[in-house]
Amino acid sequence: MQVYTKSSVKSPIVHVGLDDTDSTQGKCTTHAAYRITQYLLDNECTEFVDYPLLIRLNPNIPWKTRGNGAVCLRFRTADHEDVLDRIMDLVHKEKLVASGANPGIAVYCGDSIPYSIQCFARKALYDVVSSRKAKELATRHQIRFFIDGNGQGLVGSMAAIGTLLREDHTFEAVAYRKQEKCGTVRKLDSAQVVQYDAETFPYTFNNYDKEHHRVLILPHGPDPVFCGIRGESAEIVCTALRKLQISEKLEGYMVFRTNQGTNQHLQNEMGLADIKCYTAGFSQCKVDSRPIVIEGGHAMFSVRDNIGGVVNAAVYEPTDLVKIASKLEVGDSIKIGFGVRKPSSKHLRILNVEYLQVLEAKEIFETVNPLCLTCKKRMKSEGTNKGFRCRKCGVRSIRDAKKIVISRPRMVVTGLFVPTPRAHRHLTKPVHRYGMEKNLESTPVITLWPTWFSKL
Repeated sequence: MQVYTKSSVKSPIVHVGLDDTDSTQGKCTTHAAYRITQYLLDNECTEFVDYPLLIRLNPNIPWKTRGNGAVCLRFRTADHEDVLDRIMDLVHKEKLVASGANPGIAVYCGDSIPYSIQCFARKALYDVVSSRKAKELATRHQIRFFIDGNGQGLVGSMAAIGTLLREDHTFEAVAYRKQEKCGTVRKLDSAQVVQYDAETFPYTFNNYDKEHHRVLILPHGPDPVFCGIRGESAEIVCTALRKLQISEKLEGYMVFRTNQGTNQHLQNEMGLADIKCYTAGFSQCKVDSRPIVIEGGHAMFSVRDNIGGVVNAAVYEPTDLVKIASKLEVGDSIKIGFGVRKPSSKHLRILNVEYLQVLEAKEIFETVNPLCLTCKKRMKSEGTNKGFRCRKCGVRSIRDAKKIVISRPRMVVTGLFVPTPRAHRHLTKPVHRYGMEKNLESTPVITLWPTWFSKL
């Protein structure tokens, strides 16, 4: 294993944003970042001032790449003026852009990121932003960029540059395959995954779905990623990766600092009357219609917020949240995180629920027949205004006996409910991470773990 470090370089920070260099046929934006990082560390006097950032953007965008992930590299180099030319030479030489991709690469030089770019990045987490806006920003701030195809990749590359990730974040160590192995079956001992998952919990997450006996760290496509281990620090994910004892000869690995597992796309509160298609956010609301479970095992119901907006919501069977949602009643107070699905000829606009928090379960009452005073069994009505008769002992009540109102037991409890691990999106926050959030606002310098990057 070879570890790469460089001496300190005092020059402006270079921010390189990458997006949409992959396709369903292979390649991967994080792998392109790995190759570029290797190139910079091998060939330039380069000092990285932060881990490569892997930023997952709004997952509801229909034209997104597989994980809608963009990457930002931040470093100092003595020759920053020509960095885009050198990177583009590498992109073309190594064929890092996949067929069918719409790549965007942007380079900004400066020790601070303009506020307008930061705002653009925040919006890209939960809303739809245009490539036209990305081009306008790049031009205004003299950002050099390269685009191909429809130019949509510039949105992600600009958003990655604008995301400082000073708030909650996690880490992922991504191991890459050699080119000749891409497309072949990934072989890994699931027992080792189970073991390191038990040893490192809660400091790594989404390694193995115990309920469904499924390894979660392996992708299934022809891309160069062998596996990715997610956790709370660079040290823990690097250590866990070594514990796997992977038999396949790999190209190398790199640690990313990322917004995965943070629910960062669900931080904006949305009024239900004003929601837009493809956006994401949360709402504190009340159940407006009792949930029904439809074919396929999905739960459908409507919700109403405090200003009167009403919209349909869906909880899908793979999330394992249906068993909770189906027990809701009209008037229950809940908080939901969601993405907004576009209406179609068959379906209205729907909130696709990503997490469900029951804030208050409304007391439910029902009307029942009175109890027999003799044997304490529920009596049977004899008809309108004819009183009641006990079916067990035959005792009849007086005619003016009335039905009684009782509180019905609720089968739902207050609390937070998140999808089962197999249904997690990249951004989904595991339930155990609540209370483990990080904040770097008071941290002026990020110290990189010595083995954050390696060729194997």
